[in-house]
Amino acid sequence: MKHLLQVRDLRTRILGNGVPVRAVDGVSFDIAAGETYALVGESGCGKSMTALSIMRLLPEQAEIAGGRVELDGEDLLALPEAKMRDVRGRRVAMIFQEPGLSLNPVMTVGAQIAEAVRRHTTLTGDAVEARVLELLDAVHMPDAPRRAGEYPFQMSGGMKQRVMIAMALACDPELLIADEPTTALDVTVQAQVLELLAELQRKRGMAMLLITHDLGVVTQMAHQVAVMYAGEIIETAPAEVFFRGPAHPYSRKLFESLPERAGRGRVLAAIPGTVPALNRRFDGCRFVERCASVLPHCAERLPPWCNVSGERHRVKCHLHHDRPQAVVEGVSTPVREHPAAVSAVAPLLQVSDLEVHFPLFKGLLRRVSGHVRAVDGVSFDIAPGRTLGLVGESGCGKTTVGKGLLRLIEPTSGRVLFGGEDFLALGRTELRDRRRQAQIIFQDPYASLNPRVRIGDALEEGMLALHAGGNPEERQARIDTLLGEVGLSPEIKSRYPHEFSGGQRQRIAIARALSVDPQLIVCDEPTSALDVSVQAQILNLLKRLQRDKGIAYLFISHNMSVIEYMADEIAVMYLGRIVERGGVEEVLRTPRHPYTQALLAAVPVTDPGARRPVIRVTGDPPSPVNPPSGCHFHPRCTAALPTCSTVYPGSREFGAAHTAHCHLYD
Repeated sequence: MKHLLQVRDLRTRILGNGVPVRAVDGVSFDIAAGETYALVGESGCGKSMTALSIMRLLPEQAEIAGGRVELDGEDLLALPEAKMRDVRGRRVAMIFQEPGLSLNPVMTVGAQIAEAVRRHTTLTGDAVEARVLELLDAVHMPDAPRRAGEYPFQMSGGMKQRVMIAMALACDPELLIADEPTTALDVTVQAQVLELLAELQRKRGMAMLLITHDLGVVTQMAHQVAVMYAGEIIETAPAEVFFRGPAHPYSRKLFESLPERAGRGRVLAAIPGTVPALNRRFDGCRFVERCASVLPHCAERLPPWCNVSGERHRVKCHLHHDRPQAVVEGVSTPVREHPAAVSAVAPLLQVSDLEVHFPLFKGLLRRVSGHVRAVDGVSFDIAPGRTLGLVGESGCGKTTVGKGLLRLIEPTSGRVLFGGEDFLALGRTELRDRRRQAQIIFQDPYASLNPRVRIGDALEEGMLALHAGGNPEERQARIDTLLGEVGLSPEIKSRYPHEFSGGQRQRIAIARALSVDPQLIVCDEPTSALDVSVQAQILNLLKRLQRDKGIAYLFISHNMSVIEYMADEIAVMYLGRIVERGGVEEVLRTPRHPYTQALLAAVPVTDPGARRPVIRVTGDPPSPVNPPSGCHFHPRCTAALPTCSTVYPGSREFGAAHTAHCHLYD
């Protein structure tokens, strides 16, 4: 097979005041035309830096220290910058991880795509505009002529990602580099983007370098897989061989960290520690400090490449060189955690007909011209020590529900009974006293922590505000205990948020929520931006805290495998309303609402045999300013009936606690 891209011994260093960081340290791989090559691993392993090195788009403080990058026989590292500009966009294109940051906010998306077309083709005038619309149609952008004149802020995440793909494909590149193209997207939008990329690849025959830490996406897209750790590739294999049996202890640990692999009631096999600092030379295996199968010489000798099951599956590990069966025999089985027995106790939280409407103002006199119906009549309850998972696409109102019931956003109407007392009827002083009982963990821990406040002060701040923790000595002792409970050392109290990793910052946010001994915690996407290994640590921590302290969780997420692992019950939300609710087994095994079925079908899984039939969901959710009449989902539903467009369906019961709002069951 002829290789389009050949990377040999690529080495990239980041220069600083001290010792250079070896971000990419001797990476080699090949990609054939029409092939998808997936590069997987934790954050900080060098995946994105490898892609930027191939494109020669490194930051100022970084440099390529050696190696070759050949595109169809031409060494890209030897080209002058003027010629490299002709290669970028025309022959090699890149989709960056965050489309919102990659697009120019003051240019229309059509103008930005046109800029790429003019730079790399001879088209001018009307031909450029026609090409822009052709590209937007190719990525299935709804109403392409209108969207071409809009700005990035007017588009959803999925639409912005489509624009990025259109720009990357403007000149029919031979190689497309996709760096985490679906990280921040809902599962339905993610499914659309992945299907689009696969379709365009089939039609154009282009090669793709896919960078991701989502093994489900790799299962769906990749032909070849490479696992990267601490700046080097440690395992390569065809995708079907890799998912049948990963060989390196690190690869196997990544699989064991997945909630869907462990199953409910088991403690996730989280990888201890973090990726080692890359500002030093390694005498032995780089994974040795985190590996459970270490041999005496692993820290002293560099591991050799070994063939596992034929020449195409190779691993860099002493275990396979010295004892080929050691890794297979040493696979750890997650420890089963015995779930607490469910007792018929009174609900801790009862939410009835909660509404949060935001007024829209118009004109100089700021008259109310309408309302954004972010939450439109939501009801549920949560018992002590139980978890309700709230799922749905971005913009459906999940976060607004969490903030509304805590009165971080003032609800429009409804009742929120906490321990029998209505939160919404409390005055400001009474509410402050009750805030000790209910806390929130925000989605982005870095944004929710004050960058100028030390960690110890941030933890003490909540105790002071809510009159908890006793005197100063007792508060400091309480902070030390909290940090220990979340797996951090008390010595970190004097450090600032920027000195920690994402997983450590999330642990700090959890400690802050626990500092006032709450009975309920709203967890708003607490693991959405974390690697699977760090995610496993956080989920294990939340489970343990719930078991030890009896805390109830409202767990908000669009990651269905995380919800399946954490939740006792699930509520599915669409456009401000709950459309299906029930026990986790009932909803996930026998979903009734077409929207729930579509959500589950869109979830990428690591076991190819466990995939659900594809259910197409076209377009984006309607605007909550003017929701459709009848069932809100009917414009996107493939099973809609005539009555769906006129009458909102009532609740249909399918079991003691399993209900759905759908006319299909009338």
